[in-house]
Amino acid sequence: MVDSYPLGKGTITVVTDDAAMYRIFPTEGDSLLTGARGKVFINCATVTPKVHVDVERLAQAQGADSLEACMASSITQARDGTLYLMIGGRREAFDRMKPLLEKMSVSLKYIGKAGRAAQVKALVNMVMNINTAGLAEGLGLGDALGLDLDMLREVFSQTGANSRVLETDGADMQNRDHDVYFSATHAAKDSGIALALAAGVDLSLPLARATFEQYERMKALGLGDLDKSGVSELTFKSRHAREAARN
Repeated sequence: MVDSYPLGKGTITVVTDDAAMYRIFPTEGDSLLTGARGKVFINCATVTPKVHVDVERLAQAQGADSLEACMASSITQARDGTLYLMIGGRREAFDRMKPLLEKMSVSLKYIGKAGRAAQVKALVNMVMNINTAGLAEGLGLGDALGLDLDMLREVFSQTGANSRVLETDGADMQNRDHDVYFSATHAAKDSGIALALAAGVDLSLPLARATFEQYERMKALGLGDLDKSGVSELTFKSRHAREAARN
């Protein structure tokens, strides 16, 4: 899946994964690179950092440029123009596109050269996914112990168990309200990107690995299209916990 939005000399792209990004920037045939001289591509997808580096190289070969505009927000913020954006690419291209990027966002951070913002985004989502999986386990265990989950969430919010994920996903986990803002399939993909980065520097990340495996279990159980909060389906005994244990 790909969306492309031409905006003067800037073109915003959103794709689902690495392969989709390469498909819209081939060196021949139907390609966004055709007639691209003078344009700046603003690529918003969460993909492997190397992909952004490759796209920048391909764009520059055609007299164009590219930026990665990594979003640390969700659908609601995208619609409202209140995204938090992390930008990677040439500083000159960033300065040129800054007025447009400011209209898209409520806060903007230039990270560095191509690939760097994608690295930061991978770490953001890795930590977010770990927090989400941890909260699901806490609420699942609380439920199994017969604790009142409204009370438990209130206590979490006033203690070291508090987190942004508690605010956004806690009630959804309790109420099984998993309307998609960030799917389990995408959570698995992004945790996988972080694990690949860790492998590249010979670093073991057991929490990231366990979280990745939880989201992969969701996919195996046909739950990949649920929101990431749906990881709680694997931790509540009354839901899919036993089935998940077998997988």
